[in-house]
Amino acid sequence: MTTLARGSDTLTRDALAVLQPGFTGTTAPDWLLRRLGEGLTSVGLFGRNITSPEQLAALTAQLRAERADVLVAIDEEGGDVTRMEVRTGSSFPGNLALGAVDDTALTQTVARELGRRLAECGVNLNWAPSADVNSNPDNPVIGVRSFGADPHLVARHTAAYVRGLQAAGVAACTKHFPGHGDTAVDSHHALPRIDADLATLTTRELVPFRAAVAAGTKAVMSAHILLPALDPARPATLSPAALHGLLRAPVSEGGLGFEGLVVTDGMEMRAISAAYGIERGSVLAIAAGADAICVGGGLADEDTVLRLRDALVAAVRAGELPEARLA
Repeated sequence: MTTLARGSDTLTRDALAVLQPGFTGTTAPDWLLRRLGEGLTSVGLFGRNITSPEQLAALTAQLRAERADVLVAIDEEGGDVTRMEVRTGSSFPGNLALGAVDDTALTQTVARELGRRLAECGVNLNWAPSADVNSNPDNPVIGVRSFGADPHLVARHTAAYVRGLQAAGVAACTKHFPGHGDTAVDSHHALPRIDADLATLTTRELVPFRAAVAAGTKAVMSAHILLPALDPARPATLSPAALHGLLRAPVSEGGLGFEGLVVTDGMEMRAISAAYGIERGSVLAIAAGADAICVGGGLADEDTVLRLRDALVAAVRAGELPEARLA
C-alpha cells in the first residue's frame, strides 16, 4: 500500500533533517552548504576536519552562515578519543582515569572545561560521554573509554559529566545504549551479542543510563549490539523493543522515560552495514525510534547523504516507514 505523502519537498526536507553526516576537508564543501539550505540540520565533525581551534571556529561559522540553527556534532571524549587534539593527543583525562580518581566534582569540572572549549569553537553537540560499564575485560572497543566496571561508579560519573558538559552549553549524547561494555566483538567490524538476562541488564548496563536521563542528558546514542533478552532478531539501533519499549517507555512501565534525541551510532559500521546496508538500516532505525542517523566516520560524501535521503523518502512512499515517524 502506498502512502499519500504531503509533498516531495516536505518529505525530502524531513529526510535530510534526520541525518548527521560527515564530510572531508577543513572547510565546508559546496554540496554540504547546498544541502543545509535544502533541509539538512546537522553535521558531524571528525579529526580530518580540524587543524586548530581558530580553524574550527571559522568552519562552524561558515556552516552557520548557511543555516543559523545547524547542530554541529563531534566525538570528543577526552583520553583516547579526541577530534579537537587528534594530532597531539587529548589534554583531558579519559573516563577510566576519572573513574579511578572517583571525584565526581573533578569529572564535572573536566567536562565543563571541555564543553567550554567546544562551545567556543561553535560545537553544540558532543557524542559523549560513554556510559558503558566495562564488565568484560576482553572488550576490544570500550576499555579505557569506560569510567569502570562498577555500575554505580559509572552512573555517578556519567551524571557528573552530563551536568558539566551541558553547563557549558553543549548537549551531551550519552552512549552506547543499552550498554556496550559486556562485548568481546567490536561493532565497527561485526555484530556483538550480549546474552545477559533482563535482570542483569537492569542492575548493570542500565544503571548509568538511568542516571544520565535523571541528569538531563539531551541525547542518547544507540549501540549496534544484539541483546536477545530484549530483541532476538535486531540490534538495539534497529529495535523498537530497545528504543521505544525500553528507552522511551515510562519509568512506571520499567523503561527509562527518556524524551530527548535518540542518535544512532555510525551506520557504516559493519554491525549494521554488512547485514542490512546503510539505506535499509537507516530506515529501520528511524522506524524503531531513532531520531538522528549518524554517518560520516567512514562514508563522508554527498552520495551517501543522497542515498540515505532517498531511501527514507522511498520508504515513506512505500508505506514501510510512517510519515509521522519521519516528521
